[in-house]
Amino acid sequence: MRTRSDIECWLTDMDGVLVHENTPVPGASELLQNWRDQGVPFLVLTNNSIFTPRDLSARLRASGLVVPEASIWTSALATADFLQSQMPGGTAFVIGEAGLTTALHEAGFIMTETDPDYVVVGETRNYSFEAITKAIRFIRGGARFIATNPDATGPSTEGVLPATGAITALITKATGMEPYVVGKPNPMMFRSALNRIGAHSETTGMIGDRMDTDIVAGIEAGLHTVLVLTGISDPAEIERYPFRPDEILDSVADLLPPEPLESEMPEGI
Repeated sequence: MRTRSDIECWLTDMDGVLVHENTPVPGASELLQNWRDQGVPFLVLTNNSIFTPRDLSARLRASGLVVPEASIWTSALATADFLQSQMPGGTAFVIGEAGLTTALHEAGFIMTETDPDYVVVGETRNYSFEAITKAIRFIRGGARFIATNPDATGPSTEGVLPATGAITALITKATGMEPYVVGKPNPMMFRSALNRIGAHSETTGMIGDRMDTDIVAGIEAGLHTVLVLTGISDPAEIERYPFRPDEILDSVADLLPPEPLESEMPEGI
C-alpha cells in the first residue's frame, strides 16, 4: 500500500489549502519553503481561469507565500494545453479574462468572432449578454463547446458571484449542448499538471479541501490524496461521499517534517 513516504512530487489546491482570501494558512509558507529546500517538484493548482500565473504568483507573494509562476497551473493553462493537443493552431471565441486569453494565445490559438472552431468559457467579472448570445449562435452553428471549470459560483467580499458553471448552464439550455469541462474534477487537469513537472501518478500526492473536486479527481488520476480541513469540507461533509481520501489532516502544517528532538540535535546547537 502506498504511503506518504512514497510521495516524491506534490500537487496542491490554492484557496482553502494555502490561503484564505489573502491570508496564508498557518504552515503553508513553511511547507512551500521545505519543498523548495528539498528540491521537491510541485504545482499549485486553481480552477479559477481569470488570472495568469504571474498575477497569481504576485498575489500569493503579497500574502507572504513564495510560489514562482512556473509552479502555478490553472484551469486556463490546462484548457489551452488540451486544445493545443486537439487542434494545433485552431481558432476560438472566448468568454473570459486575461488568464484564459493569454494561455490560448501562448498555445498558438487565434481569437476570432468569425466561424470559430471552439467556444471557450471561463470566469469573467463582466459577463456580457452580447457575448453569450454570440457563443450560443456559434455553438448552434457547429463550434465545439469547452469550459475551463464547472464551478457555478465563486467567492467575493460581498458574497457569492456567478461563475463559469452558471454561464455554461445558460448556454447549454439555449443550445442543448453540454460543454467539455477541462478543470477539476476532470482528472485531465491533474494529468496535464503531472506532465508539466515530469511526475508520475504513483509517486505524486494531491492536497485539497474539497471532496467533490480535489479528492475525487485525485483518486481518478491515481494520486495519493490528502484532504485538509481548512477549507469547506468538515467530517460531516466527508461522510456524504462514497469515496475517501488517503489522509485527512487539520491543515498543511501537518505535512511538515517533525522538528528534531533536543536529544537528536548535533552538539553545539
